[in-house]
Amino acid sequence: MNPAYTQSLNKLIDELANLPGIGTKTAERLAFHILKTSKDEALSLAGAITKVKNTIGQCKTCHNLAESDTCSICADTRRDKNIICVVEQFKDLIALEKTGLCKWVYHVLGGHIAPLEGIEPEDLTINHLLSRIRGGQISEVIMATNPTVEGDGTALYIGSLLKPLGVKVTRLARGLPGGSHIEFAGGAVLTDAILGRCELE
Repeated sequence: MNPAYTQSLNKLIDELANLPGIGTKTAERLAFHILKTSKDEALSLAGAITKVKNTIGQCKTCHNLAESDTCSICADTRRDKNIICVVEQFKDLIALEKTGLCKWVYHVLGGHIAPLEGIEPEDLTINHLLSRIRGGQISEVIMATNPTVEGDGTALYIGSLLKPLGVKVTRLARGLPGGSHIEFAGGAVLTDAILGRCELE
């Protein structure tokens, strides 16, 4: 806390510094920028933050971000509802959508299985995924978990649960380097991975 600043300014700097990738110096610059803007602009920013927290939840079908019970992807009648692409996080879904190749629907797990981190299968949305598959005419499930030890382990675990259900289970091709994350992959790499996906063994 800087004694030269007011209490409210120190509070704003502290809150901004808590954001990922924002250090104290950057937080100070942002705080002074907000201070210099008009009241309307500052309140507009505050309103946008409040609205995001009050209106955005999870889609009841796929667990994607949504402002109603159903996200825009699940509500899109042009999507192939017979193919479900399983991802770890919302950001992975966004990265795949940017390729323009994905005409299917998704299922967001909410992470990956990592016993050492205390994340077990029941902590993810795996049971809901199984319910979706049992309740619909699903022809293919694409495992688009990250190509990491945890991501691969999660894909194999889910694949073992899906095989008895008679559904085809595929994995994104290894255009994705091992140990990487889908959200950081380039469009060309993701395109190769999507087009070259193979059946999960």
